[in-house]
Amino acid sequence: QVPVVESGGGSVQAGGSLRLTCAAPRTIFSVFMGYDVAWYRQAPGKQRELVASMNHNGYTNYADSVKGRFAISRENARKRAFLQMNNLEPEDAAVYYCNLDDEGRQYWGQGTRVTVSS
Repeated sequence: QVPVVESGGGSVQAGGSLRLTCAAPRTIFSVFMGYDVAWYRQAPGKQRELVASMNHNGYTNYADSVKGRFAISRENARKRAFLQMNNLEPEDAAVYYCNLDDEGRQYWGQGTRVTVSS
């Protein structure tokens, strides 16, 4: 099992920004480099949905609802990934989860909550 720790959630007003961090502190960086990284979110009463992903080659993919506002990145040497969220909307409020995929083995964090007030 690979511990995954998310941080950076909080409460902001609509139009604000947050930067989420996903850390895998007990993973060596050469292994982290091979992970595909993704951010998911789950709002109350809704299914968990993919927000953004970046594979180990740096290819990114975004949900249509966040394109142009969110950006995923990673720093392999620090074994971290990030989700920069700009121009937040009330609809973005959810618990955000980091997912690491090691050739099909999935590792999840406990989530970090984002609240957006209008």
